[in-house]
Amino acid sequence: MNKQIKQLISEDYMRSLLERCLAEDGGLSGDVTTNALGLSGAKGSFAVNIRGMGVVACLEPLVPVLDVFGDVAITTIHCDGDVVQNENIALLEGEVQSILIAERTILNILGHASGIATRTKMFVDAVAGTNCSVCDTRKTTPGLRLLDKYAVQCGGGTAHRMGLHDAALFKDNHLAGFDDLHSELGAAITCAKEYRELQFIEVEVDTIAQLEEVITLPVDIILLDNMSKEELAEAVSIRDASCASILLEASGGVNLETVRAIAQTGVDRVSIGGLIHQATWVDVGLDALHA
Repeated sequence: MNKQIKQLISEDYMRSLLERCLAEDGGLSGDVTTNALGLSGAKGSFAVNIRGMGVVACLEPLVPVLDVFGDVAITTIHCDGDVVQNENIALLEGEVQSILIAERTILNILGHASGIATRTKMFVDAVAGTNCSVCDTRKTTPGLRLLDKYAVQCGGGTAHRMGLHDAALFKDNHLAGFDDLHSELGAAITCAKEYRELQFIEVEVDTIAQLEEVITLPVDIILLDNMSKEELAEAVSIRDASCASILLEASGGVNLETVRAIAQTGVDRVSIGGLIHQATWVDVGLDALHA
């Protein structure tokens, strides 16, 4: 797991997320259904389970923060990144009233994150045996970017930039007004490097001609946007002949049917927004355990 992501999925981050979810449900005293049952003080145990196949994601960050809901303790059976099928992944114990208030929030987070991890693993498996990494993008759920990117890594994927602040990515709309791509982009790259310490400098190109201009600039990654497999292979040949240490990243039109052929062109990375926005939730349930 990427250390940067693990650090960003902090206890404070998860606690804030759970508090927002609890507020949406009306707070600790807002559950009119459970309040009507007179369960105050009753204790119970429940199993959290994945129904069907899925990759576990965001279970571990929940462990230290479930006290947001009161008397709720969780014991994990599986770890984030585990592939399971029809299995219990954790046990919840504590006051029944608190667990029932927490139930939907816990299941929503696990179902959402595990769905992303599961879809990511499909792509990672599809490129197995190549030297190509599967990366996410900034096409994330509004307000849940860190959670989404954590889930991608649980599925074996690689985090791209976290936001606009930690890396420079010059895309077509940034370059649209340039009259001299090489000189004007070069000046912008110099400025970006002076602005702050960045993870990387990346530039998007749409054509081989643009690649040939950009490859001589001090960039770390070149994004090859919507290129054919033949163009991707040509780009790899040009990069290799230049002896540049620049990484090549393919993007656009990538799906499970095309990703392996794209990886086999020799590109180093493939970025896929659909890891997140096309993921289907995993079915996660909660079942009472009877003594």
